[in-house]
Amino acid sequence: MSRIKEISATELSNLHNSESRFEIIDIRTHAEIERGVIPDARILPMAQIPLKLSFFSLSDKQVVIYCRTGSRSAQVCRFLNKHGINNVINLRGGIVKWTSSGLPLTLETAEFID
Repeated sequence: MSRIKEISATELSNLHNSESRFEIIDIRTHAEIERGVIPDARILPMAQIPLKLSFFSLSDKQVVIYCRTGSRSAQVCRFLNKHGINNVINLRGGIVKWTSSGLPLTLETAEFID
């Protein structure tokens, strides 16, 4: 199994508060998203990832991908790596680790990636 890049919730929070060029992508289901998202995250359901390879390959930013626990997002990172896309980072522990670390969620409607 290939190794993927990962980031902790605390590291992402620090990055989020800096001027770093990165994007946060939530790949969870609609029902999961209704419970809240990481602030400034954009939505791209996991099933649509194969249709959006150009979004990742054309991006000049690092892309942090997350799900509930980090398992599905790790799968997505491996899939993208196999397609030569290496600017993706898995949020270790997912949104569960984010919230258990006391970090905020927003209930505002997040932007979907077209």
